[in-house]
Amino acid sequence: MSSFVIEGGRKLSGTIRPQGAKNEALEVISAVLLTSEEVTICNIPEILDVRNLILLLEGMGVKVTRHEKGKYTFKADSIDTSYIESDDFVRKCASLRGSVMVVGPLLARFGHAYFPKPGGDKIGRRRVDTHIQGMMNLGASMEYDNSKSAFFLQVPQGKCLEGKYMLLDEASVTGTANILMASVLAKGETTIYNAACEPYLQQLSKLLIAMGANIEGVGSNMLKVKGVESLHGASHVILPDMIEVGSFIAMAALTQSTITIKDVSYENLGIIPDCFRRLGIKLEQRGDDIFVPEQESYVIDSFLDGSILTLADAPWPGLSPDLLSVMLVVATQCKGSVLIHQKMFESRLFFVDRLIDMGAQIILCDPHRAVVIGHDHAFRLRAGRMLSPDIRAGIALLIAAMSASGTSIISNIEQIDRGYEDIDIRLNALGANITRQ
Repeated sequence: MSSFVIEGGRKLSGTIRPQGAKNEALEVISAVLLTSEEVTICNIPEILDVRNLILLLEGMGVKVTRHEKGKYTFKADSIDTSYIESDDFVRKCASLRGSVMVVGPLLARFGHAYFPKPGGDKIGRRRVDTHIQGMMNLGASMEYDNSKSAFFLQVPQGKCLEGKYMLLDEASVTGTANILMASVLAKGETTIYNAACEPYLQQLSKLLIAMGANIEGVGSNMLKVKGVESLHGASHVILPDMIEVGSFIAMAALTQSTITIKDVSYENLGIIPDCFRRLGIKLEQRGDDIFVPEQESYVIDSFLDGSILTLADAPWPGLSPDLLSVMLVVATQCKGSVLIHQKMFESRLFFVDRLIDMGAQIILCDPHRAVVIGHDHAFRLRAGRMLSPDIRAGIALLIAAMSASGTSIISNIEQIDRGYEDIDIRLNALGANITRQ
């Protein structure tokens, strides 16, 4: 188990560029399984989760060519169908959350796929019902394989997936992606209502359309798909990671630093900049960059009736749940109070115990809500020893440690590496002092 040793209290300065979007990468890389032709993808973040997904595809027989950092070509023309039924394949899928996205393409193209309970972050229950019900709506049968501890989805012999109108029980991002990828090769028309419409899904749709899919309603919560017989090769560029952009804004604010975040694809950030502004952080859009100036104090807004500000996650274009952890940490040094309401995941706020040990004033109301009373930088957080429970809590703890008085140690940083590429090297270039052990 590796660790970060962080010397806190150092100001940052300079320019940093966000990596490619992790969540989009997992979706579009899985989509290469839908065709036997070459698909080239640029701006791939070379992080642990993405590397593991690429290794999984190579194990299936996908030919992978790395042209340069972040640019890969995939060719899935000789998939080993016996391997995708093996215990080794199911075991590897179970350890990688992003592997759920290979199910739809495999089912659509080969007629069967295993769906193990996915691994990844320890942030409470993460249902897969939406995925499986969507596949069954398209005509797949499902049974549970006790020997593999996985669901086995199969198109009945002599039949094919057939389009259908469906109303999703939740606007699941990965569920929508999985069903969308399965439906592009289904016979007839599929309507997916209450679909997620995050930029990740819009980007996936654009890639699928470039591959020959027929999709209408991109960017809305109702997707209409007319199935085609086959897809062809294409090329695609992944957006900058909006979660990393938000993390850099948080780092600048908590360390009272001045930084410029380059090439953020501002039009795809949605409500994120305004949510940080509500915490009192001044942001300037400069072309496609964000400039965060140093401030003495960050004053939290209140609602118009004077009540305490609430920041809550919501389906796009609402606030991404992946940013609430870093916003919570920022609020510990703002002036005022804020209620953080994490609706989607029931265990994601438990990491605040570590922040309380560091001196933060936080009242954990229940698994979903925490009230933060800001110190207004009158009291610096104390250094401490911590363990990263998941990607987003891990980066939040790293941000806290960077602002703390003294030297902190964060263990289990493999969780951070799953979502942030060379984060220690990139932050050290801005003036941080982070050592990997």
